[in-house]
Amino acid sequence: MVTGPIPTQGPKPLAGWRVLVPRGGPWGDSVAADVRAYGGVPVVAPMINFAPTSDEASLVTALNALAAGGFDWLTVTSATTVDVLSAHQASIPPTTRIAAVGESTAAALLAAGYRADFVPSDDNSAAGMLDAWPAITQGIVPLRVLTLRSEIAKPTLTDGLTALGHDVRSVVAYRTVGIPVPEKVVVDVASGRINAILLTSGSVAEQVRQQLGPVPAQTLVAAIGPRTARDARDDGLRVDVVAAGRTAESLVQTVAELAARRAGA
Repeated sequence: MVTGPIPTQGPKPLAGWRVLVPRGGPWGDSVAADVRAYGGVPVVAPMINFAPTSDEASLVTALNALAAGGFDWLTVTSATTVDVLSAHQASIPPTTRIAAVGESTAAALLAAGYRADFVPSDDNSAAGMLDAWPAITQGIVPLRVLTLRSEIAKPTLTDGLTALGHDVRSVVAYRTVGIPVPEKVVVDVASGRINAILLTSGSVAEQVRQQLGPVPAQTLVAAIGPRTARDARDDGLRVDVVAAGRTAESLVQTVAELAARRAGA
């Protein structure tokens, strides 16, 4: 089992492994580099992309209200939402607090010049945010909350905050669309030539099931966190392991550790 830093001498845990990386861009490049560092061969095959919302007017109206101080809280549940904020040059006044669903989203906010006033410490999900909400808001009700979300996102956060008595405005910030993978990737998965598949979201899991399923039993399916694993299983996709750290780095390390255990079995 590999622990600590990536080994620099001797055999590497992912030597001989081909790992499907389901997203491109800077994220995909970074994960591919991590896979190589562990000795594996990354197969970068983007399966989802993000498109503008089909109701741009509602988004612009909400962002203008945000800039004018119309909300006490803004909830941000993905790094893609941060990209939308940046693309619109959204202004968030200091009187509006920002809740980020997880550390990756918080890091994206900081990199874009925003801030994260709250991040759930344990469960990086909408449910985790809801559980902590009464404590972080000191029980103040009602608060004016803007929830920006994907078109396909479940209304867990919006419904939960509304049930707590808050004035919630839910706005679609972007759409998630599937991208067909090359036929060679489909064949390689079906034949078992792909040793591991990384699941980074429920949307990716859905595309894996639709485009690549059924996944061979010997292929390791790894999810980035409990929320993604739950979404994948709900969609009928097998999940073999869940990364403890809920980050891309932790996800690749988890796969490497499992590969090392299999090699030593």
